[in-house]
Amino acid sequence: MAAFIQSVLENFASFFSWENLSMVFSDPANWGIILTLVILEGLLSADNALVLAVMVRHLPKEQQKKALFYGIIGAYIFRFIAIGVGTYLVKITWVKVAGGLYLLWIALSNLFSLEFKLARVGGIPLIPYIGRKEEQEEQVEGKAYGFWRTVLAVELMDIAFSIDSVLAAFGVSEQVWVLFVGGLLGVLMMRGVAQVFLKLIERFPELEKAAFILIVIIGVKMIAAAFGFHVSHTLFFGLLIAVFLGTMVYSTLKKNKHNETHTSV
Repeated sequence: MAAFIQSVLENFASFFSWENLSMVFSDPANWGIILTLVILEGLLSADNALVLAVMVRHLPKEQQKKALFYGIIGAYIFRFIAIGVGTYLVKITWVKVAGGLYLLWIALSNLFSLEFKLARVGGIPLIPYIGRKEEQEEQVEGKAYGFWRTVLAVELMDIAFSIDSVLAAFGVSEQVWVLFVGGLLGVLMMRGVAQVFLKLIERFPELEKAAFILIVIIGVKMIAAAFGFHVSHTLFFGLLIAVFLGTMVYSTLKKNKHNETHTSV
């Protein structure tokens, strides 16, 4: 326990170390990792920004901005704590494996519309199994809470959105400042330029699925690292770029083919 607390305190202390900071930002590979985290965050959280907007829309305009601002502060505090503690935990083999498997489940469940269900035995739901999600229209209703209850709801939603993002970040890097800067920019991305990513996804719809393919790659990388197989930055970034650019090319060709079909008809 003492070793755990000491390690966590050392991680937090490294946030304020100029030597660590300068080493991180002088390495081009780290900037590539930060850019990867920002893009991934932007793709995964574009819709989340709309959910948060719905949650605060019952408030007056001025209070809406305050509620979202307090939500950002809560998201930063959560990430600061999660990264400080997580950089210690992620060194434990079973934690890496569990984290990688969780990322694979998040990605595959979204790609193939899967969810855990319970089969009934004698009318009682007892046996767990994986099945396809039932098609239903999901709606997020903004309940007319008071200001501080709305702030609390936004904080909790921010934390829920952050868990998957933080875990995916650990699959990419274990350097505290790299993760923190990537996460910091990612939260700003969700609030500030969510519309840009929504338009990007609208133009290339398959990018939404590509984000989960990237999560699969990160999950596999995380599990491989747990057993001593380290993927080079060159191969990792090459795969990410190939998926990202390949998806945009595929989406463009698919859209052109669709337009040609409709034109010929």
